[in-house]
Parts: sequence; C-alpha cells; structure tokens
Amino acid sequence: MLAVAGNKNIWLVGGGDLVGQFYDCRLLDEIIVSVASVTLGSGAPLLPRRITTPPLKLLDAIMYGDCFAELHYQVCYV
Repeated sequence: MLAVAGNKNIWLVGGGDLVGQFYDCRLLDEIIVSVASVTLGSGAPLLPRRITTPPLKLLDAIMYGDCFAELHYQVCYV
C-alpha cells in the first residue's frame, strides 16, 4: 500500500481494530477522530487497545455546529 500511495495519504476506514493493527506495525502518523456529543453510561472503547506509547499529540480541534468535533492527533513514535 505504501508503494502504491507514493507520497499520498492512506485513509483507513474500518474501525478501531484496523487502526490498531496499523498502529502495532508503526504505520500511523496521524489519527483524525470525529466525535458527537452523546453521553453514554457505558460502551465499547474507540480503539481495541490503549495507545499510550508512543503518545498522541493533539494538533488541532475543530468544532462543527453545536454537536460535532474533529480531533487531529499526531502519533509520536520514538
């Protein structure tokens, strides 16, 4: 995929497990998450594993209307 994409971005859509697999292989440089303001008492985590090492650095937060936000993180591999 990297060879075919060249210098272009690869966009992953398929849920947290797919993103987690790319994270495990150190193939992520950014994570962009869109969230809606809903309060839940419980639920499944966004990603099936914790991404704590390497840490995520918040690059930007954009508000869309009254209910939606887009969070843009950089994955900081050591």
